[in-house]
Amino acid sequence: MITAGSTWVALDRVRVISNVASGQTGFILANKFKKTGARVTLLLGPGNLRPHRLNGVKVVNFKYFAELEKKLKDELVIRKYAAVIHAAAVSDYQPEKVSKNKVSSQLKSWRVNLVPTRKLVDTLKDYDPGLVAVGFKFEPDAGKKSLMVEGNRLLKQADLDLVVSNSNKNQAYQAYILDGVHEYGPFLSKSAMATCLTRLVSMKI
Repeated sequence: MITAGSTWVALDRVRVISNVASGQTGFILANKFKKTGARVTLLLGPGNLRPHRLNGVKVVNFKYFAELEKKLKDELVIRKYAAVIHAAAVSDYQPEKVSKNKVSSQLKSWRVNLVPTRKLVDTLKDYDPGLVAVGFKFEPDAGKKSLMVEGNRLLKQADLDLVVSNSNKNQAYQAYILDGVHEYGPFLSKSAMATCLTRLVSMKI
């Protein structure tokens, strides 16, 4: 299973907070795993990518954080997955209170108190300790040293098997794959990273 794309949290009945993730990494990974003969489920957030381009991949759409949390749990409880690659850009914060109606656009100001969301990546092994779990750590302006530090921190925090630590410093993609012992990379394209990640996950299954 692969999660991908952005995630919404509601402000009121019509407004949301989101992020700029495109879901492209998940699409690339889904295609590469499909070519190895794997049965792939893609949990895909809102965006402009077209699921019909993923022949033979089961696509489950979500928009909101709560939807992703529920669908992730449902899939892991009901079905037996060998691996989960959690590449979605999950909302880190959500409003403490959400208005059930549309907030008036005539207000001079609108203060919203944000509180942390649950870290879904920390829960992956709760459903199946034998699951091969992969997380992503995106630090947009980080160099190699910071990517190593943050990637290894996530690896231990969430009890993951692999972490892809990546950045877009100076508008140039750079990624490393970490397993707690080895580091792979740098990868200067998402396709190159995905090729290596597909191989490493397949070796661990």
